[in-house]
Amino acid sequence: MAENYPREAGLRPAQGCFINNRWEPSSSGAALPVIAPAEGVIFAEIAAGNAQDVNRAVAAARAAFEGGPWSRLTATERGRLLMRLSQLVTDNLEELAAIEARDCGKPLRAARADIQATARYFEFYGGAADKFHGEQIPFMNGYYVTGEREPLGVTGHVIPWNYPAQMTGRTLGPALAMGNATVLKPAEDACLTVLRIAELAAGAGFPEGAVNVVPGLGHEAGAALAEHPGIDFISFTGSPQVGTLIQTAAARNHIGCVLELGGKSPQILFDDADLDAAVPVVVAAIIQNAGQTCSAGARVLIQRPIWDRAVSLIAAKFSALKAGLPDDEPDLGSIISARQKERVEGFIARAKEQGVPVIAEGGIDPKAPAGGFYVPPVVFGPVPRDNALAFDEVFGPVLAAIPFEDEADAVALANGTEYGLIAGVWTRDGSRALRVARQLRGGQVYVNAYGAGGGIELPFGGTRKSGHGREKGFEALYEFSALKTIVIKHD
Repeated sequence: MAENYPREAGLRPAQGCFINNRWEPSSSGAALPVIAPAEGVIFAEIAAGNAQDVNRAVAAARAAFEGGPWSRLTATERGRLLMRLSQLVTDNLEELAAIEARDCGKPLRAARADIQATARYFEFYGGAADKFHGEQIPFMNGYYVTGEREPLGVTGHVIPWNYPAQMTGRTLGPALAMGNATVLKPAEDACLTVLRIAELAAGAGFPEGAVNVVPGLGHEAGAALAEHPGIDFISFTGSPQVGTLIQTAAARNHIGCVLELGGKSPQILFDDADLDAAVPVVVAAIIQNAGQTCSAGARVLIQRPIWDRAVSLIAAKFSALKAGLPDDEPDLGSIISARQKERVEGFIARAKEQGVPVIAEGGIDPKAPAGGFYVPPVVFGPVPRDNALAFDEVFGPVLAAIPFEDEADAVALANGTEYGLIAGVWTRDGSRALRVARQLRGGQVYVNAYGAGGGIELPFGGTRKSGHGREKGFEALYEFSALKTIVIKHD
């Protein structure tokens, strides 16, 4: 429990909820502790927002959308505001990165990259705002028909704790570019950068009610937002279990939703793969954010002729890895919370008890505080195909290595989970690369690469229990808009 952790001197007090461009106390008057996961200390507080706060935020957004200053801005003007916000994020990069690193427990360099990506989201959608056009539709003689893209109205956004800054840019960018007014509920485990970005949005000139943030517990503020009859669309990133609740709530209100719900993504190493190029990417794809990434490359599928060499190279990399404090720039940081640490350690302990071989394990930097939530990275293999490590999402720095026989076996194994988000194919055979990529289930497939550069421009989303709908790129603008057909009879 949070009350068992030491409280840091000079604790950062809760600011409240950000509604109508100002801080307002939460209706509950209560605060939630914010724990630095790398240290195991309480260093800040956030407001415990509830349904009443969500009501106020939705009302503010509705007023902004229906007749307020926000509704009267042109697409070009909206784009300029997003560009200004991008610049303010960039101008405050070091401050935001320091907050993100401490709040999430990730290395400072990773936090800096996250803030740079956040700025890029706002920049990308700022540039796209006035370039997302409708279309003229050929029809019968005497008629002129257009299809126009218009905003949905008030959009709700529930984001996770693993990339709070990036997720803010990723979900608010396209929604605001299309002219929606927004209400965002960040995760209680890590949301301090989100609150700061809301302030920056006001500083950039966004009118009152365009951007509203209500922090709080998921089952209180998050549920209230998802169920609110005053929102017109909901965007959610998180677990499949909560995604089901979000989608059910959306269905009751007959609104749409985008769900990004995780994965068990494979990287396939064929016998002609360039292992010197592939192995560093394979390792980076599972230790990024301590494995707490929906698109983490959690499975490496290795064709039998190269099994020994590939495993040897992976083992050498893993054995040298160290988890540690953000400022020490370790290979990976901490797990977000004691509860998540316990969950990840449970997967590791059960696999060992079941006799799954450990190929290699990393370590924890001796300077890392004993109270931090650290899990050394570990790679298991060969992992039996019926073992939990082969199909369950661990959401930690745990890599499952699994051998395969041929191309058909690789595809069956890669597709053999309930998820379908992202995949990597490593081969020098161009025909094989395209053939396999087309058979893999998921929203993104990389060939001789994996998760390149954050992919702000690249549509992203999943199938099956990885969710539905698309974020990033121009596709997100379709999600946050509706097509209206206008038919004019002119003779």
